[in-house]
Amino acid sequence: MFFQIFLHFVSNLSTIAVGFLSVMIQRIPILKKYVESTRQKKAIFSKQERLPCIAPLVTTVEETPQIVSACVRGHFPQWLRGYLLRVGPGKFEFGKDKYNHWFDGMALLHQFRMEKGTVTYRSKFLQSDTYKANSVHDRIVISEFGTLAVPDPCKNVFERFLSKFEVPGKHAGSCYNVIRVPPEKVDLGETIHGAQVICSIASAEGMRPSYYHSFGMTRNYVIFIEQPLKMNLWKVVTSKIRGKSFADGISWEPQYNTRFHVVDKHTGQLLPGMYYSKPFVTFHQINAFEDQGCVVIDLCCQDDGRSLEVYQLQNLRKVGEGLDQVYNSVGRSFPRRFVLPLHVSLNDPEGQNLSPLSYSSASAVKQADGKIWCSYENLHPEGLEDEGGIEFPQINYGQFSGRKYRFFYGCGFRHLVGDSLIKVDVVNKTLMIWREDGFYPSEPVFVPAPGTSEEDGGVILSVVITPKQNENNFLLVLDAKNFEELGRAEVPVQMPYGFHGTFVTI
Repeated sequence: MFFQIFLHFVSNLSTIAVGFLSVMIQRIPILKKYVESTRQKKAIFSKQERLPCIAPLVTTVEETPQIVSACVRGHFPQWLRGYLLRVGPGKFEFGKDKYNHWFDGMALLHQFRMEKGTVTYRSKFLQSDTYKANSVHDRIVISEFGTLAVPDPCKNVFERFLSKFEVPGKHAGSCYNVIRVPPEKVDLGETIHGAQVICSIASAEGMRPSYYHSFGMTRNYVIFIEQPLKMNLWKVVTSKIRGKSFADGISWEPQYNTRFHVVDKHTGQLLPGMYYSKPFVTFHQINAFEDQGCVVIDLCCQDDGRSLEVYQLQNLRKVGEGLDQVYNSVGRSFPRRFVLPLHVSLNDPEGQNLSPLSYSSASAVKQADGKIWCSYENLHPEGLEDEGGIEFPQINYGQFSGRKYRFFYGCGFRHLVGDSLIKVDVVNKTLMIWREDGFYPSEPVFVPAPGTSEEDGGVILSVVITPKQNENNFLLVLDAKNFEELGRAEVPVQMPYGFHGTFVTI
């Protein structure tokens, strides 16, 4: 249930397509040498031993619908008034049936309310059709990403997603559709009425689209990243017959390169530039902005795309050497910057960097066939490798989304879940780190202080949980500028490790 695909599939699954056109190394000697050296770089893995067991963090918990008052240590700023809302999987079995993958668990919604220095907490399972049906039958009756329900009399995860959309005939077929959704829901039905397809991106390979989790967006452009983490739709649609889950149809295929598609938000036109890079996988973008005729996109990247298959619940619940082996098999995620020149002409020279940005070492080199080979700039110091890389990036979105920025925040991963909070200065390439042994912080959320224009003028909120039975979970508040703890709000409630959240003012 919690697994979500942020890719719009058209209604006829048998005709969905996406393809990857391999970047051919041209006869330009300097370019050939450069591209070959780029491809020889291997994915970065961390080496850890004696990792503590985190099984309690991926175990079913009870919801807490009644309001619980938190015990505040230190202080929460008086100006901090609002709700931190988070979601993540919180139920992993129904009756004797158990889910296989972390993403399959039923969604548990968390609410922390902050006002005048006090904090309260409550949680509740999302009353989705899946949750209700499974509860009534006391078993898993609807297939999920990593779990096949047999028999499956109801809609599966893909059919449920498709029921939200009605795609006009001219947009059906082998393509990705970029859809603009109205800001407000007009009726109470499930179908998203008023959604508009602003662009269709043609694909080349009929039954093997790219897995997609999120996209980049600037003031004027949408950046769609086609990556070689592929979905074999034949395996997906025959999963029930073959007795396999949908996850069996997803594979990492690094023989293909990654492609960037840039769409004009206002006209819906796909820009003609053909931007390629070495194969990588991205789940979360940091930010994107326009500068000097280029789109600059920053994102967290892995050079090995097999992490989805690693996050089986049986792997997360291992102990000892088995847990170490699982962790050490996962490629680390690092922040990178790509620069995409928007106005590429036939007269532009081949083999030269077309990026005019003096502050970035990212390059975009035109090849003989007109394609643009993009090489990234690392946005971090070497010390980030010691922190296990970074994921769940967040910025001051209220003031700097789609604009040139300096800071972002994320979780360090010296374990299979985040075990630290990190502030990254992408200009000076420096880090600030918060960590407490035995505790695992969630995605950091930036909340700006009132009346300030400073990019890091505000606080960071993160839900920190622990498998220790004699310790409480807590909501942490950090000063975003110096990354020092201001306070924590402890609650005697068991919580699972979650994914994403947002802050809503009162």
